Amino acid sequence: MRDRFTVVGRTTGCHLFEGDGIRPIDEENVHVKYTPKRVQFPEEIAAWRRSIEAEEERKEAGGLPHRWNNARFAVERVVVTRTHLDEEPVVSLAMRDADYFDFLTTSLNLDRRQRNGLTLRQQYLEGGDPADAPSWMNCSFGVNVALETGQDGKMLFSRRSAQVAGPNSARWNSSANEGLARQHDLPRDGSPVSLHAVARRAIFEELAVHDDEAEVELLGFGIDLVNHQWAAFFRAVAPQLDEPALRLRWTRGVTDKWEHDRFEFVDADPESVFGFIADEPEERWTPCAPTLFYLALVRGAVERAGGDPAGRITVERAERKVMSDRGL
Repeated sequence: MRDRFTVVGRTTGCHLFEGDGIRPIDEENVHVKYTPKRVQFPEEIAAWRRSIEAEEERKEAGGLPHRWNNARFAVERVVVTRTHLDEEPVVSLAMRDADYFDFLTTSLNLDRRQRNGLTLRQQYLEGGDPADAPSWMNCSFGVNVALETGQDGKMLFSRRSAQVAGPNSARWNSSANEGLARQHDLPRDGSPVSLHAVARRAIFEELAVHDDEAEVELLGFGIDLVNHQWAAFFRAVAPQLDEPALRLRWTRGVTDKWEHDRFEFVDADPESVFGFIADEPEERWTPCAPTLFYLALVRGAVERAGGDPAGRITVERAERKVMSDRGL
């Protein structure tokens, strides 16, 4: 029921829910409402969760590699409206309590049959609008950032480490990605959750880029239709950084260095970025990463055009050239 984003002739597993890259979504127009009430699974699904928890506890007790649990958020709903005069996008997110094991319960079992004969995917995602799935199906919200270095004009692609749990391990992804976590992202002073703050945390923890080194803009929201995860798409530009500076910094320590095992810096012009996407096999990409980089390219082109939305056309022309050159 939701269309899928297409780039360089490939239909991805991502639905672009809001945003086109032409204009960012103002931070003041993003409203996150948090209700401290835990998601409730149906009885059968709750039993699946208990099995996951027991298995991870068994592995931990035996000194084996295991997944650790942490407090997260579940998405109840995402609502998009517009301001009255300028028709700027306004996004409202309603969230409640969940944890990592809640997320694993559904994400690892989307195609497992229930007693009613239907899989979770069939019942809640294909049999209805995935954007309206119950909150216990939405126990993951990821903030994805495309980073550009200003000194040498590069776009950064990061490959998730095989050590990272989940279906996206060993795949090309956004420059940095963080799932919303209550421990890190729920302000203790009672103020609302800030997605922009999560984006800044992502580029610091995974790329060692500090708050004052990059400007972040929210470009849109999407749904990973393959793994059923909500995503926010950000572009970050670091005017004073380049590839050598970042690679040197990474050798000196990164908070979450283990999350990636390879980085590629590609010229940030549309033809080079689309070429990199096209030259890497489709199965090596996470469902939503190409969407993020497309939006970042459009935003950069519009800026170079002095804010003219027609800058998007140059991105589309570059995509067509890459496809023509490769016979796609």
